[in-house]
Amino acid sequence: MPFAELRYFSEALQKHTAVNLLLPDPKLPGPYPVMFLLHGLSDDHTIWMRRTSIERYCDGLPLLVAMPDGGRGFYVDALDGFAYETALAVELPSLLQAYFPTTDRWCATGLSMGGYGAVRFALRYPERFVSAHSLSGALAFGHSTELPKRPDAREFERLVGSSPKGSDFDLLALAERLEPARRPALRFDCGTEDFLLESNRCFHEHLAKLGFPHEYEEFPGDHEWGYWDLHVREAIEFHRRQLGF
Repeated sequence: MPFAELRYFSEALQKHTAVNLLLPDPKLPGPYPVMFLLHGLSDDHTIWMRRTSIERYCDGLPLLVAMPDGGRGFYVDALDGFAYETALAVELPSLLQAYFPTTDRWCATGLSMGGYGAVRFALRYPERFVSAHSLSGALAFGHSTELPKRPDAREFERLVGSSPKGSDFDLLALAERLEPARRPALRFDCGTEDFLLESNRCFHEHLAKLGFPHEYEEFPGDHEWGYWDLHVREAIEFHRRQLGF
C-alpha cells in the first residue's frame, strides 16, 4: 500500500503534529472510508506500523488508514492541557477530506488508551464514526470518581478532573445518553490476563442493561503487541461489515 506521513500545523493544538497514512491502491475506485487507528498511552503515531502487520492486513482494501499522534491525552479536550478531541475528531477529518477522496462514514479502532478514544469518538460523533472497535481498552477511564493512586494520577486529573463520573469523559454516561437511533456499531475485546479486563466486562454489562447492541469477546492474552497484532484483523472485518467496503 502507498504510505505517507502528513506533517501539519494543528490550530486546536497550536503546534505541529503528524499523522501516518496507509493509502488505498489508486486502481481501487473511491471515495474511500477512513479508519482511525489510535495508539496507547506510551506510544505515538508510528507504533502501529512498527509493531504490527497492519499494512499487510489492509492491503487491497478500498480503505484509508489514519494513525494520528494523540500524545498522552486520551483523545479528549483536556480541562487543563491539549485539545486532542477537537484536533483529531473535528480538525483532522476536515483536513483529510480536503486532500483525499473520502466518504462521510468512517470508523475508529484503538488499543488501551486508544480503545477508549475510539469508542468515545463514536459515541460523541456517531454521524462520522459509525463503528468503533476497542482492543484492551481503558473503557472505565472517566467513569471512576476517584483516580488511581499511582504516579500519573495527577496527570489524569488535569485531563478529566477529579470526579469525572457522569461527565462527557465517562463512556458509560455517554452510552446512556445517546438516543437509540444514533447509536454507533461497537465491538470490543480484551485478553483474559489483561489488567483492564474488569473495566471491559463492566462496560459490556452496562451496554447490555441499556439494550445497546454491541459485540464483546474475551481471548487468551495479556496487554501486549502479540495480542493486538492478532485481533486487529477482527476489527478490520467488523468495520467491513458495518461500512460495506
